[in-house]
Amino acid sequence: MSATRKGYDGVVAAVPVTVPYERFSKESAHWWIARALRQLCAQAGVKPSEIDGFCVSSFTLFPDTAVGLTQHLGLTARWLDHIPFGGASGITALRRAARAVQAGDTRMVACLAGDTNHVDSFRRTLSSFSRFAQDASYPYGSGGPNACFALLTDHYMRHYGAKRQDFGAICVAQRQNALRNPHAIMKKPLSLEQYMAARAVSDPIALFDCVMPVAGAEAFLVMREEDARAAGLPHAHIRSTIERHNAFADDPIQMRGGWAMDVDELYGMAGLMADGIDVLQTYDDYPVIVMMQFEDLGFCEKGEAPQFVRAHDLTIDGDFPHNTSGGQLSAGQAGAAGGYIGLVEAIRQVTGIAGPTQVKDAATAMVSGFGMINYDRGLCSGAAILSGGTA
Repeated sequence: MSATRKGYDGVVAAVPVTVPYERFSKESAHWWIARALRQLCAQAGVKPSEIDGFCVSSFTLFPDTAVGLTQHLGLTARWLDHIPFGGASGITALRRAARAVQAGDTRMVACLAGDTNHVDSFRRTLSSFSRFAQDASYPYGSGGPNACFALLTDHYMRHYGAKRQDFGAICVAQRQNALRNPHAIMKKPLSLEQYMAARAVSDPIALFDCVMPVAGAEAFLVMREEDARAAGLPHAHIRSTIERHNAFADDPIQMRGGWAMDVDELYGMAGLMADGIDVLQTYDDYPVIVMMQFEDLGFCEKGEAPQFVRAHDLTIDGDFPHNTSGGQLSAGQAGAAGGYIGLVEAIRQVTGIAGPTQVKDAATAMVSGFGMINYDRGLCSGAAILSGGTA
C-alpha cells in the first residue's frame, strides 16, 4: 500500500435504501431514482436542498445524465458525478464521494443507482452496451453476457475441475437467503436437483446461473461522521477500498480480476485479514464470478473455490455468510443498481439494521464489485471493507 494514501477517517456511509423491485415497469429510470432519493431524504430527515453532492449510475437514464437529474429532482449540487461502470459502480461511488466529503468539497453525497425494465429494455441495452458490443459481438449473434460468461465458466471448469454442482451450491444458498428478504423477486425455494435440471441457456450456463433483469433502485448517503451522529443515524465506517480497471490485460481469457492486484492493500489499509470478515457480499451476475472473487479476495487460493464452496455453508446462519440479501441471482438485477445491492446490504449488516437477513454479531463486511463485460472479460473491479458505528 502506498504510504501516502490516506484513510477515510471522519467519513461514513449511512441510510441504505432499496426501492422494491418489479419484474417489469412502465415507469422511467428517472422515476425509480426519484423514489430512491425520496426514501433517502425521509430516512435521513433532510430535504433535497440540503444534499449538496449527487452521484448516479444507470443504463436506462439515457439520454440524460446526472446533471439532467439535478433539475428533474430539484437538487442544487456543488459536487456531481455520473459513474457508468455497471457492477463496479457502487464501490466507485463510495470511494469518490468519501474523498469529496473528506476534502470538504461537499458535505453530504446521495449515491443512487436505478434502472427501469420495460419488456424490450434488456435487448436494447445489449445492442448498444458499448462500441465493442455494437461492432464485434452483437451483430454476430453473441447477444449479451450469457455467451460471454459461458466462455468464462467453461474455461474455469476445464482448468480447475469445477462442477456444475459447485456453482449450483452458490445459487441454492443465495435462494435460501432471498427467502428471508422481503424485497427479493424470487419467492420459491430452489433445490440442487432443480438447479441441475434447469434448461440450458448457453452451455454450460443454465437458467439459474443467470440473473433476472428487473426494475428498481438502491441508494445510500456518504457524509461526515459528526453529521451522522448528530442526526442519530446508524453508520458504517469505511475501513479500506480498492478499484482497478482493465487488470491483467495480457491474460488470454479472464481467470482473475483486479482484486488480485490490490488485495494486500485492501487488507493492509483495513488492518485485518480475510478471517476478520464477518459477512461477504460479492457481485454475482453469474456464479463463476463469485468463485473468482472468493479466490482473488484471499478467502482461498486460486483454483480452490470449488473446494471452498463444498466446505462452507454460505447461508445467513452458516459459517460463511455470503450475499445475505439473495444477491442478484435471487433478489434480481435492477440494471446498474446491481452494482449497489451488495454495498447497501453490507451497510445494513454492520449497522445491525438488516432485519430478517441480519447475520448475528456482524461487525465487519466486505463488498466487491465487477462490471462492464466485453467478450472475454469484465473491465472494472473494486472492493471495500466496512465496519459498524453507532448513532
